[in-house]
Amino acid sequence: MKYGIALFPPKNIQDFANSYRKRYDSHYALIPPHVTLKSPFDADDQEVKTIVKELRKIAAETDLIPLKITKFSSFYPVNNVIYLKIEPNETLERLHKQLYSGIFTDKPEYVFVPHITIGRYLSNAEYADVYGQLKMQTVHFEETVDRFHLLYQLENGSWTVYETFRVGKEQE
Repeated sequence: MKYGIALFPPKNIQDFANSYRKRYDSHYALIPPHVTLKSPFDADDQEVKTIVKELRKIAAETDLIPLKITKFSSFYPVNNVIYLKIEPNETLERLHKQLYSGIFTDKPEYVFVPHITIGRYLSNAEYADVYGQLKMQTVHFEETVDRFHLLYQLENGSWTVYETFRVGKEQE
């Protein structure tokens, strides 16, 4: 089965992202706005049990996760993806690194750029038009997140939560 690890921002950020995603993101119906911490990977039932144990340990050692969103950005010219940029921080960086070390032997396909995708698979003309408008907007959110999620992919391509992991060194 295909799994992934992500965190979901607070509702106010999800609502803001969705106001654009419903028009520009073909994955709008498949998964809520999220920050991908670990790209999709395959695992069997036994491997998932080991992964869940490891994720509990990682969550117990992780501080609350700050999210500071400051602007729209894009991965152009690599691809025509538009996203909400999350300022990198030590907690997010450490969490991402842990999800690609230890029992997680795979390596990340890309450099970690914390973001929430709001548009993908746009034509060059549509990308230029939409990004040209969005990059002039003022965006500012500062929130914290207290959990991340192990997700799995259903047959229809949508993603659903397998297990949630609360972070915070002082929590149970």
